[in-house]
Amino acid sequence: MRRIAPLVFSLAAAAITLPAQAGQISSLYTPLDLGKCQLVESNPDEGGSAVWDCKGYKGMRVRVAEGDLRFFVSFGPNAEKQTAASQTLAPFNTIHKTLEWRVERKGGEWVPFATILRYFWDSDGRKGQTLVVTKLGADDACQVAHIAASGNPRANRQARRIADRQARGYDCRNTQAMRFGPGGERLPGN
Repeated sequence: MRRIAPLVFSLAAAAITLPAQAGQISSLYTPLDLGKCQLVESNPDEGGSAVWDCKGYKGMRVRVAEGDLRFFVSFGPNAEKQTAASQTLAPFNTIHKTLEWRVERKGGEWVPFATILRYFWDSDGRKGQTLVVTKLGADDACQVAHIAASGNPRANRQARRIADRQARGYDCRNTQAMRFGPGGERLPGN
């Protein structure tokens, strides 16, 4: 019985240190409540366009802009200059109040490399939801994929897999966001 106790203690200690291994990927969540963000610009005469500065993971700037009943989300100190600042879904849309950050363990800390955000859209009376995977980078951020969430029970898992496998090396300047249908299939034209 006494020999088992040190073994159990050693296994427990090893289990505690496992999550800190380099290269581990996880999700962290922050609120994206525009009512709690700083309103930076408002143009009610231009169709209700507005810009908010919100705080994301570790205080990272999340810039949310609305124009023509569509939302644009970009990140960091130069958010307004990123490719993501001009990307949205084609139909009229709004965004969810929670932002998922895909993070990787590097040098003892969690470093974000992508986000996943749910958009709610309305097109000629048809309504739906789409998960948007956005690459985060030192030089640019851009939308990597649009995954149909309506009717797709695996949409969250698919978005995480795409973020983990594609986002870090994604070419923001020369590639359009991939689109996936409700069955998870990649749609033509991308």
